[in-house]
Amino acid sequence: MPKMKTHKGLKKRIKITGTGKVLITGHHKNNKKMKKRKSKLNALKGMSPVHKTHISKIKKMLPTSKIKLS
Repeated sequence: MPKMKTHKGLKKRIKITGTGKVLITGHHKNNKKMKKRKSKLNALKGMSPVHKTHISKIKKMLPTSKIKLS
């Protein structure tokens, strides 16, 4: 059976906290910046938790991670 490989693109985009939660950076921040308000761009800077419907897909792409399904 082949090795389970980590999805390197996803690994660079998310962070797993010590408690097992998955955080991801905001998206849609580099296109059409002039139209977006400053508050919108500042809100996209931080990391936000991933929705629970996506966690099972992320767990398959990162087999060695310590993600807790909750």
